[in-house]
Amino acid sequence: MNPAEFETIVQSEGDHWWFRGMRNILFGMLDPVASKHVAARVLEAGSGTGYMANLLEERYGWRMFVTDLAWEGLAKTPKNAGLIPIQADITASPFCDGVFDALISLDVLIHLKVGEEIRAIEEFARVLRPGGLLVVRVAALKVLRSRHSEFIEERQRFTRRRLVREISASGFRILRCTYANSFLLPVALAKFRFWEPLIPHGPRSGTQPVGRWLNQFLYLPLAMEAILLSRGLNLPLGQSLILLAQKGSSKQENENEQALTPGCPAPDGDPNGD
Repeated sequence: MNPAEFETIVQSEGDHWWFRGMRNILFGMLDPVASKHVAARVLEAGSGTGYMANLLEERYGWRMFVTDLAWEGLAKTPKNAGLIPIQADITASPFCDGVFDALISLDVLIHLKVGEEIRAIEEFARVLRPGGLLVVRVAALKVLRSRHSEFIEERQRFTRRRLVREISASGFRILRCTYANSFLLPVALAKFRFWEPLIPHGPRSGTQPVGRWLNQFLYLPLAMEAILLSRGLNLPLGQSLILLAQKGSSKQENENEQALTPGCPAPDGDPNGD
């Protein structure tokens, strides 16, 4: 991702309508699953500033490990959150097989070249234990590519069919996959396909802070979606896709503790094994 976007994220992710609304949507979908899924060790693959990992740890009591390829994001990880930032490529994870109970990856696969996301998904499957929970969010629909997409160096967007196919191919059982940020879809289409071509500006961030009244106005559709999605309704189209899946079981399903080898992270302590 464009390192310049991290500065905007730090300013916006606490209260910006998109960040706040998408968090509520994700929590509404995760709450019933997390209450039934025991997860002691959770990896966020592509953690950015660590803000979301901190919230997940507080909300669910998960022990979060955070990784990102960009040090510009990792350097902003809250020092008082107890998170240990690890610089790593999601297509070549430094962790041993089966050491995590759950893995979260939010808006990260879109930054990989088409085809490279397969390697990342295979790594997700490798580091998760049998029965482990996978949570993935990606940008949806090529027609919604925008100047913000260019600015953040987005390389691909997904359809529901393609995301489900690729996740399933790596041995996951799909629990749920739905579009989100749907109610604002007509506004997004009008802006990205009609308005932006008329305005002579280059790529720019779309997550900069906005006025209070506009921020609340744009948040309301996402708040309504959060209610509907928390009740099990799946939306047929939208600007994002959220997928929940479970890694397939194996004969080793009861082996919850993974033996460590040199260079692999210690599950309950220093990720470098020191």
